[in-house]
Amino acid sequence: VQLQASGGGLVQAGGSLRLSCAASGIIFSAYAVNWYRQAPGKQRELVAGITSAGSTNYADSVKGRFTLSRDNAKNTVYLQMDSLNPEVTAVYYCNARMYIQNYWGQGTLVTVSS
Repeated sequence: VQLQASGGGLVQAGGSLRLSCAASGIIFSAYAVNWYRQAPGKQRELVAGITSAGSTNYADSVKGRFTLSRDNAKNTVYLQMDSLNPEVTAVYYCNARMYIQNYWGQGTLVTVSS
């Protein structure tokens, strides 16, 4: 099983990025997928999640700015991040979960400059 997170980079405040989480080795459509982030010196926190049925939820801090979607045909979940500010600078991790099965990607760094 592999989860490949990508799409991070350096962007100016107000800009946008789209993160991708591509899965292989699992029946991806059966899994809920969550994005977490960990900023330097802080604990990992949940940013957003999408269920196998496509329902989404977001942390209050990103509501209205981040949008999750999934393309099961491509085994990929996308996190569209708009109106970025320096406070979202962190390593972003994707996580696929179904019952007790729990897989993590390697993380992708998002840096927002002011």
